[in-house]
Amino acid sequence: MPALTEIVEYTNDYLRVQKIEDWPNALNGLQIENSGRVTKIGAAVDVSTRVLTAAAKKDVDLLIVHHGLFWPGLQTVTGALRRQLKLAFEKDIALYSAHLPLDLHPKVGNNAQLASALGLKTTKPFFEEKGQLIGVRSKISGSRDDLIRKLRKVLDGPVKAFNVGPKNPKHVGIVTGGAGRDIYRVAAKSEPDWRYIDTFITGEAPHWAAVAAEELGINLLLGGHYATETFGVKSLAAHLSVRFKLPWEFLDFPTGL
Repeated sequence: MPALTEIVEYTNDYLRVQKIEDWPNALNGLQIENSGRVTKIGAAVDVSTRVLTAAAKKDVDLLIVHHGLFWPGLQTVTGALRRQLKLAFEKDIALYSAHLPLDLHPKVGNNAQLASALGLKTTKPFFEEKGQLIGVRSKISGSRDDLIRKLRKVLDGPVKAFNVGPKNPKHVGIVTGGAGRDIYRVAAKSEPDWRYIDTFITGEAPHWAAVAAEELGINLLLGGHYATETFGVKSLAAHLSVRFKLPWEFLDFPTGL
């Protein structure tokens, strides 16, 4: 039976947690330790009371999430935070969080995994955030309608499509989550050997991004913040499951966004 410290050390190294700058409240790595025993891995997009309760019922003692406990920043240990910590302590659940390190990982990352699910064989990193290229880009063939159908299928849910770019796109960029606010940066030509992105896939966007997409002539496809970020935690948990010979389970609690 692998020790928690062994799994955490391996995962930190695998995701390069110490080398990737992120927002301070992401607090990548181990956020809560348990007694040191790991018998089952759970994966979830967000940590919450519902997720921790489900993890306890399914005998998960290592929970891996994309969005950890401390996104609101410094806070008192009252209300929801106290409830979540109490659950984790009483049920001996360790919590590991990985944000940008999981977004940009070339194998188990959200962007790489979504691109793979869409059948994009050759991708390259693009779109800089915190000094790292976190998204992926690819040349594509086929129609915009075909791409939207594929996206709906792999996300198993609706896609909000702003079809204001080419009907037969050639260059797609993927940045999962809430990158719609960065549409102007995504549209900028940043590399000498790369043309402008004509189709952008992300999770969600502010209202003005729809207008920006039209002005830029870029197809904007919104698959949902939650739905586009289920890939990384699943893939990481599956990888650790094989590496450490542990069962794993995905805890699916969509936010509706």
